Amino acid sequence: MSVVAISVFPPETNRELCREQGYTFTFLSDQKTEAIRRYDLLDADGGQEGDGIVRPAEFLVDATGTVRWANLTKSLIVRTRPSEILKVINDLNLGSTKIH
Repeated sequence: MSVVAISVFPPETNRELCREQGYTFTFLSDQKTEAIRRYDLLDADGGQEGDGIVRPAEFLVDATGTVRWANLTKSLIVRTRPSEILKVINDLNLGSTKIH
């Protein structure tokens, strides 16, 4: 199982964020918003210059690429607690062993 983040920011910005925050998981750049649009995460009404803003989201995707669980929100501060995500992973049998 892997954790991956996707951001609209360029790779250099993501590398700096990971360094500052101590993130050790994969951080991808989607500057053309291809994945963001595919999962309908662009809020066209948001943003300061009318160019939209990305809706925060969390997905659990199985080995076949099927989205098994999603959490979509319009608030940057509302996120699923890690313990809740671990419970969903265990409940859906997405991990090779139970995660605590």
